[in-house]
Amino acid sequence: MKKYIKIGFLIISIILAQLVEALLPDSPLQKSSRYPYFSILLWVILAAYIIWLITNYTKTKKLDFYHAPLFAGVVTFLNILNVLTAKFALLPTLYFPTLDQVFGTLIEDRVLILKCIGYSLGILSSGVLGGLVIGFFTGLGIGFNKKIAYWFNPIIRILGPIPSTAWIPIMLIVFPTSRSASAFIIGISVWFPITVLTSSGISNVKNSYLEVASTLGSSEFEKIFKVAVPAAMPSIFIGLFNGLCSSFVSLMTAEMIGAKYGMGWYVNWQKEMMCYANLYAGLIVIAGLFFIVITLLFKVRDKALLWQKGVIKW
Repeated sequence: MKKYIKIGFLIISIILAQLVEALLPDSPLQKSSRYPYFSILLWVILAAYIIWLITNYTKTKKLDFYHAPLFAGVVTFLNILNVLTAKFALLPTLYFPTLDQVFGTLIEDRVLILKCIGYSLGILSSGVLGGLVIGFFTGLGIGFNKKIAYWFNPIIRILGPIPSTAWIPIMLIVFPTSRSASAFIIGISVWFPITVLTSSGISNVKNSYLEVASTLGSSEFEKIFKVAVPAAMPSIFIGLFNGLCSSFVSLMTAEMIGAKYGMGWYVNWQKEMMCYANLYAGLIVIAGLFFIVITLLFKVRDKALLWQKGVIKW
């Protein structure tokens, strides 16, 4: 019975939001939109949730209403925000546009937004990949070789804590384009946590593992990549998670300063143009984009660390 009450909350919240949208007139202080985008979004949320329920039921033969209260809370929040902005204009109309304007921007300005998404993903992928590869091998060397650790540990302790965004003025001069400078800055933000946590993970591998591998006739290469690296994978993934979070900040900051496209540039440009509906739409895209990236990382982690399922949670 509780499960059906949960789905009832979602349906009631959507019906209430639709009644408010239909019965209360919009404030004349707000700019009108071409279509009722907020009302359409409410039906899309309900339809998407029903489709998810049906899909999940075909796989598990159970109806899972776990996320229904969460969606109901989101709809209720949006409904309250819609009343404060579109219906009564209780908030400054310049800085708080209607939800129809915000969600309408995602449709009407989709060409430029998609172009900016592609630009940001290109910079992000190249910077993260470079920082990941260099940080992995740097941490591997520090964790295994005392001479490498002797020379590199002071560099990491001095340069690592410096925020990657502090290098932006120098990188814009050193690199020929803002795109390459942004990728390098992102690489720095990923390199530091990957290096530290990879070296920490390698250093904490039990000597008994390596001794057993030597007894079985493993070469140095096999001991590193078949014993030490798999054992250190939890630490490496934590470093990658921290590096990705830092890379998002670096990406947005770098694009706001010297880029010609990208979501950071888009948000900063809309702010300068005083188009706050477009600005909020850009923030929604950024949140969704980074949510997808982090979710994909968790999926890869779950596959790679299947052996530790139920042991470590993060």
